[in-house]
Amino acid sequence: MATSTGKDLSDHLKYFAEHIPATFVYAGINVEGEGLFTGVRGKQIAARCVMKCTGNFPYQAEWRSMIALMEDSLRLHHHESGSLARLAKYLHARTGGSISSLSHLIRAAAISSIADDSERITRHLLESIPVDHNTQSDSPSTATEEDDAGEAA
Repeated sequence: MATSTGKDLSDHLKYFAEHIPATFVYAGINVEGEGLFTGVRGKQIAARCVMKCTGNFPYQAEWRSMIALMEDSLRLHHHESGSLARLAKYLHARTGGSISSLSHLIRAAAISSIADDSERITRHLLESIPVDHNTQSDSPSTATEEDDAGEAA
C-alpha cells in the first residue's frame, strides 16, 4: 500500500465497495498483519470488510469426503478403491488438515507409484513422501497404525 500502485489499488477497491452492489471476497495469508489491511489506506479498506478467518479442515465428514473425491480421480491401474478413504485419520494427522498438503502428498504418491510401476498408493508409500515444510514444522506426524482402526465409517 506504500507504493503508487498500492495506492491506486486501494482507491479502486474502496470505489468498488461503495458503488457496485456485489459481495467482494478477498483472500490472503495474514492480511490483518501485513499487506491489504495495513497502514492508513489498509485501515480504510478494512473498514469496508468483515474478516472471516479460515483454517485447516477439522477431522470430520467433509475431510473424509474430500479424500474420497481425490481418490476417485486417481487413474492408477492397481490402486485399491477406498484404501485412501480408510487412511483418512492418518492423512489428517500427516497433513494437519491442510488441503494443499493433502493434495501434494497424494499427487507425489501417485507420481511415485507410476515411476515404480506399482500404480497404487499404500500407507507405506505415503510414509515415504515428505510433506511440505509448513505442515512439517506446524504439526509433525506421530500417526500410528492404530490411528486408522475402525476408520471404515
